[in-house]
Amino acid sequence: MNIKSKGVFFGLASGITWALDTLLIGIVLSKSMFNSNAMVFFLAPLVSTFFHDMLSSLWMMLYMTIRREFKAPFKKLRTRSGRFVILGALLGGPIGMTGYVLAVKYLGSSLAGSISAVYPAVGAFFAFILLKDRLTVKNWIGLFISILFIFLLGFAGGEPSQSYILGFSFILLSIFGWGMECVILAYGMKDDEITPEQALQIRQLVSAVTYGVLILPFFNAYPLVGTVLKSSEMLFIAVIALSGTASYVFYYNAIYVIGPTRAMALNISYSAWGIFLSFIILKEPVTAKIVFFSIMILVGSIITVANPEELKWMNIRKGRRAA
Repeated sequence: MNIKSKGVFFGLASGITWALDTLLIGIVLSKSMFNSNAMVFFLAPLVSTFFHDMLSSLWMMLYMTIRREFKAPFKKLRTRSGRFVILGALLGGPIGMTGYVLAVKYLGSSLAGSISAVYPAVGAFFAFILLKDRLTVKNWIGLFISILFIFLLGFAGGEPSQSYILGFSFILLSIFGWGMECVILAYGMKDDEITPEQALQIRQLVSAVTYGVLILPFFNAYPLVGTVLKSSEMLFIAVIALSGTASYVFYYNAIYVIGPTRAMALNISYSAWGIFLSFIILKEPVTAKIVFFSIMILVGSIITVANPEELKWMNIRKGRRAA
């Protein structure tokens, strides 16, 4: 396997493992333990995200120990890059991931995964605003396509219920958090002071600590934490965290091997993988309309993050038409 093929494999693997992560989150949140009463129903996504990021941090510590870099991320916490990574972690974890798991709970895994796939396009928009990373006309067209089909997909089910609108609001929060996370992390890592693996370790640790120290005590969620710790689902949650961690590791390796644009384009394939896995494993119904809208979100996201050289095929097609 050559280097480019390996990068494509990493990118696709990141999408597949994140789709699996989403599917498993949806399954665990449907357990009776998380639906015994209204308060538990509300707290379940917060508690599951805390466990997800805490266990993911532990998986990353094991991974960094194997690489003999266990202490490196902690040494980088006080650096300039480390501070930006911490800010990105707060946006991606407590804001982005919380919105995501709440959306999975209220929208379902396949629909939440499809809509959240627009985050690279939103990230490109904020990069243009904050980092002066210019977008071409074709990039702006891609952003418009993604946003248009997000709203079409969000209301594809007909008259939305209160929980449907709530879930749609949460997925928009997730898109904002993840999009901003990409921009902040890119700014923090631009001087090569911190590696992607070290940034990921900091991200998961900061997110878990924020949940454990601030969010869960504020909502008095620790009784539910104790219940989950004693349950048989705890092992299942650890597997979910492993899938999520694997997705991040694959994603960062894809960025290293084939660059961020191709890596993002392959990573957001989790939208399509999520629909496929939901149909195979959960037998969720899939309509042609949902499939089409999901594909258009992916197309718009890819066009938004692609650079001019990667959009030459559009110029070639125009040239052929003119001929």
